[in-house]
Parts: sequence; C-alpha cells; structure tokens
Amino acid sequence: MVEQSDRAPLLDWEEVPPAELAPTVPSPETEDSVQSGLSSYPNEGGVRADISLNTSPARPNNCAFHGLSVRDRRITGWEEKDQIVAVFVVTFDTRSGNMIEWCLPQDVNLEGVEFKSMASGSHRISSDFIYFRKGCYFGLACFANMPVESELERGARMKSVGILSPSYTLLYRYMHFLENQVQHQLQCPGQYSPLEAFYEDKKAVLPSGGNGLVTACPTSALGPIVNRCMHPEMKITHPAGCMSQFIRFFGEQIMVLWKFALLRKRILIFSPPPVGVVCYRVYCCCCLANVSIPGMGVSVPEFRPFFYINVADIAALETELSYVACTTEKIFEEKKELYDVYIDNQNVKTHRESLQPLLRLNSADREKYRKLCEQRQLLLYSQEVDGDCTSNEEDLFILFFMEQNNRIFQTLSEVAGSADPTLTAEHVRAMGLDPQGDRGFLVDLLEIYGIDVMLFIDNPCCP
Repeated sequence: MVEQSDRAPLLDWEEVPPAELAPTVPSPETEDSVQSGLSSYPNEGGVRADISLNTSPARPNNCAFHGLSVRDRRITGWEEKDQIVAVFVVTFDTRSGNMIEWCLPQDVNLEGVEFKSMASGSHRISSDFIYFRKGCYFGLACFANMPVESELERGARMKSVGILSPSYTLLYRYMHFLENQVQHQLQCPGQYSPLEAFYEDKKAVLPSGGNGLVTACPTSALGPIVNRCMHPEMKITHPAGCMSQFIRFFGEQIMVLWKFALLRKRILIFSPPPVGVVCYRVYCCCCLANVSIPGMGVSVPEFRPFFYINVADIAALETELSYVACTTEKIFEEKKELYDVYIDNQNVKTHRESLQPLLRLNSADREKYRKLCEQRQLLLYSQEVDGDCTSNEEDLFILFFMEQNNRIFQTLSEVAGSADPTLTAEHVRAMGLDPQGDRGFLVDLLEIYGIDVMLFIDNPCCP
C-alpha cells in the first residue's frame, strides 16, 4: 500500500489541463478534402487507403499514427494502452556524478539511464526535457537545476524525473506531471509518494517472455491498408511550435534532409543543451519519410527515432542500419563510422562522397519548398482571418511530404509494372524531381527499395 504522508499538495499525476485536452475534430469538408488529396494515388490490387486527419490528442487512435487514423474493422479492437514499465529519479552527486537516486520497480535495469535523462552540459541550463531509448523501451525525463546554498552540492542541485514505456506515442501525456515532480524533488528531496502512486496506477502488464516492444499498431493487423513506414504519434507539448520551428530553422535544407530520410540514412543531429527542442527535430525528420502506398518500403530498414544519445549508445549504434538521433556530445563528430549525415546547427554535411551531391539544392527542390511555404502561409491566413481551427501546421507538413513520397513511389511502381519499364525525364518531372539534379538520388532510391526500372535520362556531364 502506498503511504500518503509525504504526498506533495497539488501534484496530481493527471497532468494535462482539461483545456489542453479539448479535442479538435476536423469538419466533414476538411476531412473530405484531405481524403480526396490522399486517395488520388491508386493502391495495389485496387485497395484504397482510407486515411483521415485526427488532431485529438486526448483519445488514442485505432492505429496510433501521428495525425492519421486508419479506419478498418479488422483493427478497431486495437488501441494503445498506458504502459509505464519504470519511473525513476536521477540526481547529480558532486562526488559520484550522475546516479539513479530512486526507481520503481526496484529490480528494473536502468543502466545508462542516469546519463540519458541528464544530458551532457545540462549544468549550464535551468530546465530541459529529453526523449531517449533504453533497449526496447522509450523514455521521457524532465530535468531541472536549482541554486542552493550548500557547499556539499557546490551551489546547485540537479535532478531528473522520468519514465520508461514500450512506446513513445503516449509519453507526452505525462510531461506536465514530470515537470512538477522534478521541482518537487528539488525542493523536498526523498519524498516519492506521488511517483509511487503514479507507477501503481500506470504500470504495464507486459506479455510474458516478450520484449515488450510496442511502437506502433501491429503491421499484420493493418493488412494492405498502411505500411510500416509511417510513424507513430508523438503529440508535442507545444503544438504551435514544433513543425513551424523546424521549417524556419532549416529552411530549404529541409529538402536535403527529406532525401536522406527517404534513402534511410543514419542521421545524427548535434546541438548544445537544451536538447528537448532537438528531440522534436528528430521527430520531424522521421515525418519526412512517410509513405502510405501498401507494400512500399517493406524491404528497407526501418527509419527509427533514437532521440537523445550519448557515448554509452555507441555499441548500439554500430549495428543500426537507419536511424535519426540527437546528441550534445561533440565527440560523435569524429566517429564517422556511426553516421552517414551529421547536422551541426543548420549545417548539414556528410563524409560519404557518394552522398555529397545530395547536399546541393536544385530547381525542383526550391520549387517544392516554395509550395510548402505557400501552403503554410495560406493555412496561417485562414486561421487568422477565417478562424479555421480544423487544420494545423503539423498535419500540413506531414501530408505535404507523404503526398510527395506517394507520387514518387506510385510513378515508379507504375513504370516498373509497364511493358516498357523505362523511367524518362517526363516521369521524373511528374514526380516533382529534377531529371539532372536528382539523377543520383533516383539511382540510390531504386537500388535501396529494389524497384526494377531502367533510368534513361541524358546526362550532360557524360559523352
């Protein structure tokens, strides 16, 4: 039984204020327009993907793909449950460094979590939040740094309070609770009753003998409706900021990142603390690779978000074929065998000679970016003038790149299945690509996805 004697007042773990949970349901007109835009791409075997916007963070989708729900009676019984496998407190000790102060369950393996939940360089900032991976689990931790008059603590008390789950799709629900709890731990160290009560209520009941990995709706349940290239929901805590900041931060370079994402490259983002906003950039990069054409991408490596990593993750990264991650540790830049693409601030670079041509923007890239900005401005105008609350930048961003990806793979599939499987300059332009500037990108794309077409485009650089 959980003791209540040291429970902090007003720290209820049901942390999301009701106002933030109010669902935003698209109007039938908006839903129809999105349906028509997506259904313009025919699917294999005449099966049509029934995809619609879902902007309600309060209710898990039948299939928890970000901003999207898949309507199919075969999977209506599946929904993601709260599965908290551990809750913990990490502290910085002036003699021992980062250490696990407290955790439930007490026998859980948290090796390395003390470094994942308190990023290197965090002593320079007052607060932060961090998404990370621990084995087959995902974690979210909130960090805070409080000045204290203590020689033993050298004038600063630093702690993180975090949780682990088999999926990152619902971690956002507990951000506010974790922020409150880390402040509570700084002010009243050693009082864990709210965390104990939270764990007792939310602890996972995992399948016996399984690894507990539940990152998305099971692919087998979806059948031909949607493939595994799509990414689960990670509802951000600042809905007005994530995608718009990503677009403003990288500008036209988004089109370079988009190509690397489609090619399933290993992408590492460096940034000094705070790292929370950089975890969102990891998520945004994953959204660039969404594809909803059935069967497309099943043979390529899964594009996996690692979120925050440190030197303790080096062994795990050595076996990864495709990922997106972020770090505050500059030493990773020297370990070129661990990544294909390195991003430092807005500087996107690669040490692989074969990928360096992809760093150069071409006219088709600039046209796509212009269209993205144009659509974004129209959305902002409709929100300001017409009071349109049915759409948001996140949906626009995800759908923009998913439609672009669908157009490319639908064209390639049609050409591959035709009597003359030759990809011409007209085909390439129809896909929104540059016949010359994107030639190398297309060659790599065809090879990685195993699409059997002949690329017949004149190359002015060759006789």
